[in-house]
Amino acid sequence: MTPINPLTAIYRASAHSAATFVRDVGIGMLEVSHNTLALLGLSVVCGVVLFSAAHPDLRDGAEQRALGWLLARQEARLASEATPEPPIPDAVARVTAADPTTLSKQQASVANWLSRRYRVAIEPVSRLVQEAWESGRRSGLDPTLILAVMAIESSFNPFAQSSVGAQGLMQVMTRVHDDKYEPYGGVRAAFDPVTNLRVGVQVLKECIGRAGSLEAGLKFYVGAANLSDDGGYVTKVLAEQANLKRVAEGKWVSVTAVLPSPSATAPTTKTSDAPVQSDDEAPNTGANRVAWVIPLR
Repeated sequence: MTPINPLTAIYRASAHSAATFVRDVGIGMLEVSHNTLALLGLSVVCGVVLFSAAHPDLRDGAEQRALGWLLARQEARLASEATPEPPIPDAVARVTAADPTTLSKQQASVANWLSRRYRVAIEPVSRLVQEAWESGRRSGLDPTLILAVMAIESSFNPFAQSSVGAQGLMQVMTRVHDDKYEPYGGVRAAFDPVTNLRVGVQVLKECIGRAGSLEAGLKFYVGAANLSDDGGYVTKVLAEQANLKRVAEGKWVSVTAVLPSPSATAPTTKTSDAPVQSDDEAPNTGANRVAWVIPLR
C-alpha cells in the first residue's frame, strides 16, 4: 500500500471536524429557533386569552364575526350545491316566431318594414304577418288592414292593456269577448299573440258587417260608434294600411312615415257626458273601449 502523507491525513481530519462542528451548530440553532417561536406563539395565545377574558365585549364581537364568516361560507357552499333550474326542451315550440326566409316576397317586405318601424324582432313579426295573411284569407279581410289595426292598437306589444281592459296585440276587450277565447283555453289566451290576432279578426269582421262599411266598422271596433269624432283613429288605421299596401307592392315607404294627427278638438280622455255603450247594448262591438274616444297607447 502507498503510505499516506501525514499532511494529507491532518487536512482530512481537520475538514471532517469542521464539517461536524458546522452541522452541530446549525442543528442547535434550528432547535433553539423552533423552541423560541413556539414560546413566542404560546405567549401570544396566552396574551390573547387573557385580554379576551378581561374584555368580554371584544370577545363577543370576535365570536360574532367568526360565526358570520362561517355561516356565509356555509351558505355559499349550499348555493353552489343547489339544483340548477331544470331545462325546458320544448320551450322553443311555444315561441311565436318564424324564419323570415320562409315568407313570400310580399310578406317578407311587410315583415321587414314593420320590424324596423316598430323596433321589434323580425322573427315574431314574421309569424304575425304569416297569420295575418292566413286569417285574412279565411275572413275575407285584407291582411294589411289586420296588421294596420294591430300596429295602431298596440305597436306590436302582445302584453299591452288599456285602462278599460282592452288586451293584447289587437286590444280586444277580453271580458266582452270571453266566449271567443273558449276554444283557445280561456281568457288568458288573450296574451298569446296568435290567439289574440285571430280573436281580433273575428271581432273586426263582426264590426264591419254590423256597421256596413270599413270606416264605420273601425269606429265600432274602437268603441266610438256613437260618437261624432273618433279622435283620428280610423284615419290613422287607413293611413298605416296604405303604407303597408305600398310596401307589399314593392314600393319604398319610409319607416318614419308620419301618421295623421288626431283632431285638435277631439277629447282624449273619459268625460262625464261621453256616450257609453254597455256590454249588453253592444256585445259584438269590437274592442269595445266604450268610454274612450281614442284608444290608449
